[in-house]
Amino acid sequence: MKAFLTSLLLSASVAVLAQEQPLDMKMDFEEYDPPSTLVVPEHKLTRAKYPFIDVHNHQFSMPTQNLNDLLKEMDKLNMAVMVNLSGRGRGSTEHLERSLENVKKTNSKRFIVFTNMDFAAIDDPEWQGRMVKQLEEDVKKGANGLKIYKSLGMFTNDRKGNRVHIDDPRIDPIWKKCGELGIPVLIHSADPKQFWQPIDKQNERWLELKLHPGRRHDNDPVKWETLIAEQHNVFRKHPKTKFINAHLGWFGSDLQKLSELLDQMPNMYVEIGAVIAELGRQPRAAKAFLVKYQDRVMFGKDSWVPEEYTTYFRVLETADEYFPYHKKYHAFWRMYGLELPDEVLKKIYYKNALKVIPNIDASQFPK
Repeated sequence: MKAFLTSLLLSASVAVLAQEQPLDMKMDFEEYDPPSTLVVPEHKLTRAKYPFIDVHNHQFSMPTQNLNDLLKEMDKLNMAVMVNLSGRGRGSTEHLERSLENVKKTNSKRFIVFTNMDFAAIDDPEWQGRMVKQLEEDVKKGANGLKIYKSLGMFTNDRKGNRVHIDDPRIDPIWKKCGELGIPVLIHSADPKQFWQPIDKQNERWLELKLHPGRRHDNDPVKWETLIAEQHNVFRKHPKTKFINAHLGWFGSDLQKLSELLDQMPNMYVEIGAVIAELGRQPRAAKAFLVKYQDRVMFGKDSWVPEEYTTYFRVLETADEYFPYHKKYHAFWRMYGLELPDEVLKKIYYKNALKVIPNIDASQFPK
């Protein structure tokens, strides 16, 4: 009887406490984002230690925008040179010409413009000659590189509805001509591998794919491995052309494999646009990788959102621990600083780009 009364009183006490301190456990995963209680040194950098070249930027409004205003924003970040990869905008020669003319009006050597290529008419027997001529003319006008969008291989079809492969032999004269002209090809192929995987609790990009379902490729007929293999076929087939593989070639989470690829293909460089989160979560491995391949990695961001650059500076320059990425849906994990040596920073920030991209004024950079 005594044990029964004790149990009854205990249950009543718990019930009272529950009423006094109600717990609302109804919360979606994307809402749960508690600030860290870890007390450690913080260095929220808003300006890079050295002037840098952003080799992966897009300024679609360059023909008409006020570039002097843009330069002021670049100065705040210590961005010395911006590479606009969208020189032709949506494919127009006029867009490229007006972009280059606007750059000249600023009397500034701080903008580099890449041209682009249209593969839609690849069936046309005259397409090759027309595109080679276009490339030569664009370079004469002032373009300093060729940007290839991910649509090649993923969305571009020929007139019969067949997918145009990245390594389609009809494109070979274009890759070869870039090598002859001494301009690099910055190429974005595929997307993160997880976009092709089942969208379930095992998928590390589940939140991003839930919020942006248009990025899903899990039902695509072409596999991620196929696209990547086609890209690498191009690199191997054209060793005299320099390729800048965008987004670390989507191997930021497998630096051992990326190391093997860099060893196999000396004409391949990489840039870190939109994948700094991969490096920031593996600070020891990432630092070792960047030190070893310090001559092959360039700085890139991919989108012009000035306040997001601080994450890049903080990962590359500081020894900070356990700090958040700027977009939870890209990376729900925390970042760690790599505290790279100064000479490695200089190479990533500007020296490697100066070697690969022509006509950048080197006088604005320290030796």
